[in-house]
Amino acid sequence: MTLEIFREDAYARQCESTVTAVDSRGIQLNQTVFYPNGGGQPGDTGSFVLPDGSEIAFVDTIKDRDSGEHIHCVANETDLSRLQVGTTGTAKIDWDRRYRLMRMHSCLHMLCAVIPASVTGGSIQEQRGRLDFNLPDTVDKEKVTADLNQLIASNTAMSMQWITDEELDANPGLVRTLSAPPPRGSGRVRLVNFEGIDLQPCGGTHVAATAEIGKVRVQKIEKKGKMNRRVIVVFDDEAPV
Repeated sequence: MTLEIFREDAYARQCESTVTAVDSRGIQLNQTVFYPNGGGQPGDTGSFVLPDGSEIAFVDTIKDRDSGEHIHCVANETDLSRLQVGTTGTAKIDWDRRYRLMRMHSCLHMLCAVIPASVTGGSIQEQRGRLDFNLPDTVDKEKVTADLNQLIASNTAMSMQWITDEELDANPGLVRTLSAPPPRGSGRVRLVNFEGIDLQPCGGTHVAATAEIGKVRVQKIEKKGKMNRRVIVVFDDEAPV
């Protein structure tokens, strides 16, 4: 199995890796800094730099749900012919894109703290993020924006801890996102903790402290059903999308 460096260190931008498998889906590496699509967060993009300095572009990263294989998808299938098991190189993520996704992912954890309701869906993009809440009534856009920025400005540190699957089963209230259950199967589950703000199981990448998120605003709150309110958040320095 691929050693997932990003699970412990979201700030690792590159690592030396060896190809362990090649097929039509892409390549697998013995270790990687590339986050695979999951939990609403897109897979990382970047490149694999070969010893001669040439690069192979990775346009997506996925994780096979059945096998657990961590697959780096290439831009051109012809690039696969340049690789074989044992090929070494440097796996290097598109850091600017990743960091924006980290900031927005952490922002959505702040949103979970501001709106105390179960989450039924969500997505994370570079410029914006959204969560769908199981709510009968709408919430005030300006108040949510103010509350979000207050939590962000607190500069609360993020920490991680691991619990067993059994401990998670004994504490079902930890799971806020019903549509994206935490990654399981390895016998342990990672908890992401913004002390005093939000604690929940999550396999995604996050900033080290809330101030890194930057100022945000609620762009829109939509009614998607009798018990569904969609809240869309954008970075405050972004043009409307």
